[in-house]
Parts: sequence; C-alpha cells; structure tokens
Amino acid sequence: MITESAFSTGGSLAPLAALHRVTRAHGAMLVIDEAHALGVVGPGGRGAALAAGIAAEPDVVRTVTLSKALGGQGGAVLGAREVIDTLVSTGRSFIFDTALAPPSAAAALAALRLLSAQPRLAGQARENARRLAALARDCGLAVTEPAAAVVAVVLGEPELAVAAQRICAGEGARVGCFRPPSVPAGGSCLRLTARADLTEDDFGTAARALAAVRDHVRTASPAGRK
Repeated sequence: MITESAFSTGGSLAPLAALHRVTRAHGAMLVIDEAHALGVVGPGGRGAALAAGIAAEPDVVRTVTLSKALGGQGGAVLGAREVIDTLVSTGRSFIFDTALAPPSAAAALAALRLLSAQPRLAGQARENARRLAALARDCGLAVTEPAAAVVAVVLGEPELAVAAQRICAGEGARVGCFRPPSVPAGGSCLRLTARADLTEDDFGTAARALAAVRDHVRTASPAGRK
C-alpha cells in the first residue's frame, strides 16, 4: 500500500497507524511518501510515521525529499536493511543514476542539523500554516484545516484559480495553483505553503492577497455580477 503522509494539496494527514494495521494483517508493506511531512510533522519535524509510532517497523518504507523543508535537492529511501540492499542491487533507476552533487548533499545535511538543533521550527511552521488558513477563512474563502505546512484555498473552477494565482503574484505573494487532473473536477485551488520564519510583513502581504482574491471571486461569480 502506498500513501502520502501529509497530502500535498489539501494538507491533511493520512491515518498511518490504521493503514499499517491493515497492511500487516494482509502480509503487505506500507510505503509512505513523507515529502510534505519531513521537517514539519512529528517530534522535531522527523515525519508523520514517527508521530504514528511506526517509523521503525520492518514492513514500513519511507521516501523523503530533500528539496522541500530542507531546501536541497534529491531524496532518500528509509527502510529495513533488506529493503535498502534490494534497492541498491536491483533498482534500475538507482543503478543507472548518479550521486547527488556534494553541495546539494551538504546543504541537506546542514538543514537536518539545523532542524535537530532547533526542533521548535517544525511546530512554528505548522502554527504559521494555521494562521494563513485563518486569514483565508476571515476573507470568506473556503480553506482546508492544515495538519502540516500546506493550506489549500478551494476556488472550484480552473479559470478562477489561475486568475487568483495572478492576483496573488501582483500582491507580492507566490502561491501554487492546482487544477485537474492534479485535483478532482470542481476542486481547483490555491496552495499556500507556510515557513517557520514568516514575518508580520509576510502575513500582511498574504492578507492583502487573499482579500484581493475574495473581491475577484465575488465579482466573477454569477451572484456577484447581478
């Protein structure tokens, strides 16, 4: 069974402990993509699998990226020695790949050391995500409740989401824009991603951008044009 731990668009967490019980009952393996959880979720940002108490289980494999919370490049697979040995010996994409550039590996290692030295950063990123969600909610926008650093502002139609992304850029806020097939039809959204070091000025920029999006949505909707 394969799942994200922190879902990349909505920002919710998968029920990892329950999924692990199901996979173990069926003699299967649970593969968890921790791309949006590492550095943000769990004790000291060490991931949702650790928070669920299953990170060290032999039938759990985790994949992590070094390019999001750690600000580097590349990724890694974490698992039992038998799993790692199998990948090293038989994984075609690994065998024919090249190693990370030393500066990229060093940057990721430095980020991990910083996270270890300052474990509060993970909690601050989550708190800032909740604050961004509250700003969107105060503007009357539909927003997910974040469990990690991702906040989705659901706008519905692709054209509306694309226009909203441009509006945010004009206000100085860089946000993601997701449309089908990345999300279901009717679920086009903006994705705001929080950082631990957001300042009051940053929140002010986000508030102005979201208010501008709200005004555009009201004008663009059929009810707003009456």
